[in-house]
Amino acid sequence: MPVLRIWSFEENLSPGVFEGHPFFRSTSTSTKPSKTYIAEDRAGSMIPVISLSNTTVPTNLTVTSGPISNRKRVTPTPPPSSTLKSLAKSGKLEEALRLVESWPSKFLGADSDVEALSLLLHGCISRRSFNHGQRLYLQLLLSRDRHQSNLLRHPIVKSKLITFFSVCGRIDEACRVFRDAIGDEDVSESVWVAMAIGYSRNGFPEQALVLYSQMLSRDVLVGNFAFSMGLKASTELLDLRVGRAIHGQIVKSSEEPDQVVNNALLRLYAVCGCRDEVLQVFDEMPQRNVVSWNSLIGSFAGWDRVFDAFDAFRRMQREGMGFNWVTLTTILPVCTRTTALRSGKEIHTQIVKSTKKSDIPLTNSLIDMYAKCGEIDYCRRLFEEMKNRDLTSWNTILTGYAVNGLMEEAFELFDEMVESSIKPDEITFISLLSGCSHAGLTNEGQRLFDKMKLDHGVSPTVEHYACLVDMLGRAGYIKEALEVVEGMPMKPSNSIWGSLLNSCHLHGNTSLGELIAKELFQLEPDNAGNYVMLSNIYANVGMWEGVKMVREMMENRGIKKEAGCSWVQIRNRIHTFVADGSFEFRNSDEFKEVWNELDEAMKDNGYVPDTSVVLHDVNEETKASWVCGHSERLAMTFALIHSSSSMPIRIMKNLRVCVDCHSWMKFVSRIKGRVIILRDTNRFHHFKGGHCSCKDFW
Repeated sequence: MPVLRIWSFEENLSPGVFEGHPFFRSTSTSTKPSKTYIAEDRAGSMIPVISLSNTTVPTNLTVTSGPISNRKRVTPTPPPSSTLKSLAKSGKLEEALRLVESWPSKFLGADSDVEALSLLLHGCISRRSFNHGQRLYLQLLLSRDRHQSNLLRHPIVKSKLITFFSVCGRIDEACRVFRDAIGDEDVSESVWVAMAIGYSRNGFPEQALVLYSQMLSRDVLVGNFAFSMGLKASTELLDLRVGRAIHGQIVKSSEEPDQVVNNALLRLYAVCGCRDEVLQVFDEMPQRNVVSWNSLIGSFAGWDRVFDAFDAFRRMQREGMGFNWVTLTTILPVCTRTTALRSGKEIHTQIVKSTKKSDIPLTNSLIDMYAKCGEIDYCRRLFEEMKNRDLTSWNTILTGYAVNGLMEEAFELFDEMVESSIKPDEITFISLLSGCSHAGLTNEGQRLFDKMKLDHGVSPTVEHYACLVDMLGRAGYIKEALEVVEGMPMKPSNSIWGSLLNSCHLHGNTSLGELIAKELFQLEPDNAGNYVMLSNIYANVGMWEGVKMVREMMENRGIKKEAGCSWVQIRNRIHTFVADGSFEFRNSDEFKEVWNELDEAMKDNGYVPDTSVVLHDVNEETKASWVCGHSERLAMTFALIHSSSSMPIRIMKNLRVCVDCHSWMKFVSRIKGRVIILRDTNRFHHFKGGHCSCKDFW
C-alpha cells in the first residue's frame, strides 16, 4: 500500500488558479470554497485530487498523474513550538521571549508545549539571564490570572523556575515559587530537590536538610536525585550523623544507587575523614568514573598518605580511566609535598600532550610544583608563557622566589606586578615578609610591612604580624619583636608566641624562653614542638635538670617528639629515611663503602662535626655517632649510590636542618661536585661547590 504525503490548500478556487500547471487542466470554474488535497506517494507519483467539502461541488477540474519534479512544492510552515525550541537551543533568548510575549495564548495556553518552555528556561539558567527568565515568569503569572492555563503547576516548569531563581541568587523568589507549589496535593520529588539544591547553592545547606526531612514526613517517594542532594548538604555541614542516616536509606531503597549517589557518598566520607568507609564505598562501586578516582586521590592526599595517592593515580591510568584537569591539580600538590620532581614532570608531559589547553588553576599548580621542587627556572618560564594570569599566578611565583631565597627577584617581580595594575592581597605580603624573615632582610621587610596599608590598602592581619615578629626575632631584635606583640591591634596567635620561643632558642634567651613556653603550654598543651624547643633552650646552656623536667612532662602527658624524616626520589620510587633508622641500608656493604670514602675525604677537606647540635648529656663520641644518623645524611648517601653523577640530588626533610648537617652538605657538594637541593620546613637550600644559597642564615 503506498505511503501518502498530503498537501493541503484552502482557498477560493477562482479561474486560473492552476492554470498552466502541468498536472491540472480546467474546462470550467468554480468559486465555491473547498478544501483540496493533493496526495503524493513515496515514489513521487501524483494521486488524483481528493476533494473534501461539506457539499458536493460540480467542477470540470481534472487531475493528471505526472512526476513530482515538475510540480512546485509548497513548504509547510513549522509549528510555533518548533521555532521556540530552535531559538532556545541556539541561545537567542531575546527573540524567543518576544515570540512568547507576542502570542502568549499559543505558547502558554492549555495546549502549549512544555518541552519548549523547559528549553527556554534552561537557556535562562545556563546563561544566568535574570531579565529573560523574569519576563517569562511574568507571562506565566499573567496566563494563570487570565485563566488561560496554569503551567506553574507543571512539575517541570516549577523545578526549572526554582532552579533559575536560585542560580541567579534570588533565593526569596525561588522560595515563593516553591511555596506556591507545595499547596498542591502531589508535589514531585524534582520540585523538592530543586529547592533544596537552591538552598545549598546559596549557602544554606541546613535548610536543604530541613527540606529533605519534610519530604520524608510527607511521604514523598525519594530516589537518587534526593539522596545525592542530601549527601552533598551533609558534606557541606560535615554532618556525618545525617550522612550515615541517608546512606542507610540508600541501602534500603529499591532503586540502585547511581554514579552520582556513589560519588556523593565517597566525598562525604572523605571530607569527614572516615578512611575505612571511603575505601569500602570505592571498592564496592559497580562503576567508577574520573570523579570517583579524584575523590580517592584527594582523600589520600588530605590524609598525608602521599604514596597511596601516587599508587591510586597510577592505578587509575593502568585501568584506562584517563584524567581531567581536576585529577592533575589534585596530584600535583602531592608531588610538591614530597619534592617528587620526576613525577611532576611526567604529569607536565601529559598536559603538553593533551589536545585540551590547560586552564589557569592547573598552570598555577604546575608553577607551584616546580617552585617547591627547587626548579625556579621552570617556574619563570611557565609564568611568562601564560597568556592569562590571575592573582594566584603572581602569588605562586612570588612564593617560589621567596622559599628559594631569591628575594631580589621576588621584589623585582612584585614591582612588575604593581606596574601591571595587579592589586596585591594578603597572601602577596605574607610570601614577601616570610621570605625577608628567612633571608635576614630585616630592614626591607620592615619597610614593606609599613607600606602595606599606606600604598596598597592591605590591612595587616595576625599572619603579617607573625611574619614581622619572626623576622625581628631571627635577626636578634627580640626586644623590638616584643614591642610589636604588645602593640598589635589583635590578640597574638599561637604562631607568634612560637616564633618568639624559637628566637629565644636561636639567641640563648633562657628566661624569656621559659615564660613564653609556659604560655604556649596553656595554649597548645599537645604541641610537641614547644616542649622540644624549651628542652633545647635548656640543653644549649647545659641545664640538664631542666631538660629532664621537660621530658618527664612530655612523658606524663603522652606527648612524643616528631622523628626526623627525609625522603628522596630515585627514578619512579620515593625512598624514606628516619633518623637513626634504616639499619639494613646502613649495614650494607655499598653504604659502608660510600660512607667511609666520603668520611675520609671530608676529614681531608677540614670537616669537623659540630656536636653541639646533639642536645643530650652524653660524651662527644656518642654525639658524633648520633649526628651521623640524621635522616638527611642517610638520604644523601642513598642518592649518591643510586643516582647518576650528573643529576642534581633533591632531598625533603620534615624538620629544620641542623647546623652540622648543613655544613656537612656543603662539604659533600664540593667533594662530589654535585648540586644538592635540600628543602626543610623553612626554605630551600641550594648547595653547589661548597656554598649554600641561604648564606648560612635560616
